Amino acid sequence: MAETVKFGTDGWRAVIADDFTFDNLSRVAFATAMHYQKHKKIRGGIVVGYDARFMSREFAEVAAVAIANQGIKVKLADSIVTTPMVSLVTKLDNAAAGIVITASHNPPKYNGFKIKGDFGGPAHPEMIAKVEKQLGKVLKKKLPPMKRSLQQLIARGTIEYVSMKQRYLDDLATKIDLDLIRKSNIRILYDVMYGAGQGVLDKTMPEIRQIHSTFNPSFDGTNPEPLAKNLGELMRTMSAESYDIGIATDGDADRIGAVDEHGNFVDSHRIFCLLMKYLHEQKGLSGDVAKSFSVTQMVDKMCERYGLTLHETPIGFKHVCRLMTEGDVLIGGEESGGLGVKGHIPERDGIFLGLLLCEMMAIRRKSMGALVQELMEEYGNHEFHRIDKHMTEKEKKSIMKRFSKPVKELSGMRVIGRKDIDGHKLFVENGWLLVRASGTEPLIRFYAEGDSMETVNALLDAATKG
Repeated sequence: MAETVKFGTDGWRAVIADDFTFDNLSRVAFATAMHYQKHKKIRGGIVVGYDARFMSREFAEVAAVAIANQGIKVKLADSIVTTPMVSLVTKLDNAAAGIVITASHNPPKYNGFKIKGDFGGPAHPEMIAKVEKQLGKVLKKKLPPMKRSLQQLIARGTIEYVSMKQRYLDDLATKIDLDLIRKSNIRILYDVMYGAGQGVLDKTMPEIRQIHSTFNPSFDGTNPEPLAKNLGELMRTMSAESYDIGIATDGDADRIGAVDEHGNFVDSHRIFCLLMKYLHEQKGLSGDVAKSFSVTQMVDKMCERYGLTLHETPIGFKHVCRLMTEGDVLIGGEESGGLGVKGHIPERDGIFLGLLLCEMMAIRRKSMGALVQELMEEYGNHEFHRIDKHMTEKEKKSIMKRFSKPVKELSGMRVIGRKDIDGHKLFVENGWLLVRASGTEPLIRFYAEGDSMETVNALLDAATKG
């Protein structure tokens, strides 16, 4: 039923054949076209791309037809592309917007509809709100018939197939020192996670070994999210076969995870801090820093040392993106592996970030493990873990209500402060706990940071078992 269409933190996501249907997708695309038809860059059209999920290409064609039937030029990807590719082409071609058919890191039964702004990053919240408002009107009426088919629109030139991968790789080569990486002889293992990163790096750096780089819309039964629990083969292979760095990207390749030479997972908090240190100390770059509500306190310590202004945002990269498009931001990111850096598009880009880590290792002439250890020696030990618990709406409301009230202690640790920017974050000495309802899935996320895994686990136990 069309009335079940609901936008979340990064567009619309739903279960394929349940709510994510051709009819509902046509309505969302039509509403998007209605909103953008008066955009100042609409003569540049709208860019449409798609990931490696089940029927993503067909869904992208349906969206393209719905938009093009409103007289808007559509540049449609000629193959599977990453979300950053769509964002980049949207910006380079002065398009009014970009659309990506993807459900990112969600389970394989989901697909989705992401909206990108003309600046090459996630559409700002008020932009999404205007599309939602238009969608509300569309859902109340019968959808107008599509006067022209895909083939007719292609023949008229209203829909044009475009190649995005090579343009992305050409752009990448101007921002990353690929020759330095090659000459350093760093052995790189890339886990594509059966996502949209397949067929990308092998075109420009064939020496990088890739795993899970074939078309498999079921993701072999594993969620395409670069977390330690999903990267078992990558972590085992790293230590067994003497690779220097492991890189993993999610379903649409905008998020990153990393593994060191010993097979240890390097989470996004540490990647954030490693890159911040590299950009500021080695590259001599400066600017503000933006982090989402669930990112490590180590970032705060680094900003204080470097004299950089720190902005803390609600969760969702779109909030970081706004700061990147409106001001001078050195680096901004979120806990889930999405980071944006100065000199690139205001967008998460897992492939770009992975190569930037390799460039950092080549210039610093240190292993990934040594670089992480250096961070801990400078700023103290910071451990982190997140638990996602699926539950009913009633259970979700009960838990959120519990933490909205004053909490005096967690597992014997006195609560010394709290913030309620996005969910409920409770601070204890040398640590914190965050409880937040997901904006895209029927679950609650429990996050904790501490100076030891013992502290982290105690905080999580207090939240999930108390």
